[in-house]
Amino acid sequence: MVKKILFTLAGLLLLVGALAGVKLLQFQTMFAAGADFAPPPEVVTTIEVKRDIWQPTLNAIGSVTAVQGVTLSAEEAGTVRRIAFESGATVRAGQLLVEFDVQVEQAQLRSAEATAELARANLARARELRPKNMVSQADLDAANAQAKQAEAQIDNYRAIIAKKTLYAPFAGRTGIRQINLGQFLSAGDPIVSLQSLDPVYVDFALPQQRLAQLKIGMTVQVAADAFPGQHFTGPLSAMNPEVELATRNIRLRATLANPQGLLRPGMFVTVAAKLPETEPVLMIPATAILYAPYGDSVFVVEEKKDEKTGVAGKVLNQRFVRLGRTRGDFVVVASGLDAGQTIVTTGVFKLRNGMSVIVDNKLAPDFQFAPKPANS
Repeated sequence: MVKKILFTLAGLLLLVGALAGVKLLQFQTMFAAGADFAPPPEVVTTIEVKRDIWQPTLNAIGSVTAVQGVTLSAEEAGTVRRIAFESGATVRAGQLLVEFDVQVEQAQLRSAEATAELARANLARARELRPKNMVSQADLDAANAQAKQAEAQIDNYRAIIAKKTLYAPFAGRTGIRQINLGQFLSAGDPIVSLQSLDPVYVDFALPQQRLAQLKIGMTVQVAADAFPGQHFTGPLSAMNPEVELATRNIRLRATLANPQGLLRPGMFVTVAAKLPETEPVLMIPATAILYAPYGDSVFVVEEKKDEKTGVAGKVLNQRFVRLGRTRGDFVVVASGLDAGQTIVTTGVFKLRNGMSVIVDNKLAPDFQFAPKPANS
């Protein structure tokens, strides 16, 4: 019985040893295959690092403001009798816009004129009789005061009638009218917006650190998302003499020609104030940058021979870079690269240092200084 048990244990040990040997051989074979395995080269797009001349700009966000803009309103209460303009029409300075009903005021004016005529006659009579001592000096003074009061009343009614006839104070474009024929308006009720659209102002702000670089007359370029790819230029025309205490910014104003009326008051725009000097820069596409907390980097494509086969191929060399300003699809590289080097432009998040690559630029993106996204 003991011998049988011993033979069984020996058989089991032999079986376990055989299985362990087979597995060990399998692992050794797998490790050897893994050591010899080389991943296939990654297909990448590339671009050559180029040197360019950029004109520095001071960038900000601004708003379009009319040189002259106002919401016209009723100065006196009254009923609208005539509307002499159309919504969205271009009007000239002094053009009639709205007339109110002035029948009551005209009747009051005729009454005041009759009263004034009588007062003038009484004053003339008193002046004739005064040298003859037929009226007192007090009567003459009273007649003179009554004549002046009557004239003042005439001026008052004429002013009321004038306020009930609305003219365009300057040339511009009207908005949507907010009144209708026969409508009664109280003093101050809005009638229509009137805006002068050529030229227009663009108001923006820059930090006080930029004050020494700002000069009246420097060129300002403006872009609006309503007109992608189109730029409007004009001179810097004014700046506030004081710096805002809350933000430490200085308020600036540029004047832009707007003959087609594309820029509208209240419109949001991006502003670039161009500095007079230029500077050489190295620029690369923004998509070539691998952003990371420990530093931004790019992958440089280099020629290298395989140590085993001796065949030359392309491998990646990761370089850390310091970045500068951006313009469109491009970023300035302050340090870390040299002109003429070839870098990977897309898909950098899946690459690693030393990886073999194949360059195929058939589907390389078209990088631009003023990109126009298709879905914007």
